[in-house]
Amino acid sequence: MRLFLLSNYFFSMYESLKVIGFSYDSSPIAIRESVAFSENENRNFLDRMREILGVEEALILSTCNRTEIYYISDLDLSNAILNLIKVEKGLDDSIDTYFWGKEKLLALRHLFRVALGLEAKVLGDIQISNQVKKAYQCSADQHLSGPFFHRLMHTIFYTNKRVVQETVFRDGAASVSYACVGLVQQFIQNFSDPKILILGLGEIGRDVADNMGELNASITLTNRSAHTTQMLAKQYDYEVLPYEELIKNIAKFDVIVSSVQVSELIIMKDHIPDQLLSQKLFIDLAVPRSMDPSLDTIDGIILYNVDQIEQHTSGIIERRRTAITEVEQILEEMIKELKNWSLEMEVSPTIKKLKKALEEIRKEEIARYLGKMTEVEQELMDRVTKSIVQKVIKLPVLQLKAACKRGEAETLVEVLNDLFNLEKDELTSKR
Repeated sequence: MRLFLLSNYFFSMYESLKVIGFSYDSSPIAIRESVAFSENENRNFLDRMREILGVEEALILSTCNRTEIYYISDLDLSNAILNLIKVEKGLDDSIDTYFWGKEKLLALRHLFRVALGLEAKVLGDIQISNQVKKAYQCSADQHLSGPFFHRLMHTIFYTNKRVVQETVFRDGAASVSYACVGLVQQFIQNFSDPKILILGLGEIGRDVADNMGELNASITLTNRSAHTTQMLAKQYDYEVLPYEELIKNIAKFDVIVSSVQVSELIIMKDHIPDQLLSQKLFIDLAVPRSMDPSLDTIDGIILYNVDQIEQHTSGIIERRRTAITEVEQILEEMIKELKNWSLEMEVSPTIKKLKKALEEIRKEEIARYLGKMTEVEQELMDRVTKSIVQKVIKLPVLQLKAACKRGEAETLVEVLNDLFNLEKDELTSKR
């Protein structure tokens, strides 16, 4: 039936969802940093997908552990998007072997799992929820989030809320930044007056700065935005190092933690003095990396990248593992609700037309008696007939929604169309 097919938008979006990407479980850090998107690059690439590939709904999630591109299309654009990434990033075919894709229910379930922290390197990492929200906001800002993406993302946010309220999956502090602080705490325990520099004050940098407050150390902040540095330094009562003075002051710090997103390395091997007076710990949480990997070859320097910050909170992680089954059950319930909603949207036009048809009948009948009633009687009649119509329509609407879940909505839609001539307006408008 033509009307039924035309109202199939949301279900077709559900069936047309796809994702391609690179993630920590299949790609080394060198590959991930080569395909990572800054905020501006994210916006530009979304624009390019629309202009070149004709994509109308898309979202890019780029973190230290993954770069994933979700999009709606009846066509498989995997290779086209991969080639566009290579052109935009100046990469060759060597990245192809690390590239993967999913579609339909697998893509939908993957997005839920990522957003909930089930696929995070540190299980249940709360930072991923905020990163997904930022990715969604960026998509919306570029006008690449339509009705389906809006509904999908808000369903995911509600699912996350249920996980927090109904399980222990998010109990305790376990994240990349928290693990980083634990490592720093172990390193400085024998220092009398340890000096720590936090480089970069984005989401991860701020989280590190927040957790560092419990350490017995002198903590300094530096960031490309002087205003942000001053604001957070005042908030945490930390020191400030002007960003332009970073390089000449590197040797003064015992620990440097960097999460700043840059296209080129900031701290290089030749920035380190030939002779160090004490051992130093450098932690690079940025992707792309901000510290020269060869720093690790210098005597006295210990260098960790984001892949090496392992689970120093094993007790919390193990507790979270016990909740995985509960989280997956909530996830499947919410995916089922989303699917049912998308199916119900197929009959939404029919429900609106049925309500309109019954309202027209109600008004026509009332009009026949208006001259015989007082104003008070007219108001009473209006309220009573509206109540009757609402009760009459309740059962057909419930039956339509139930039929959707059984996959039998088309037959009931045809019956209602025949009974109430619901397509009359559509036919009239085409004459």
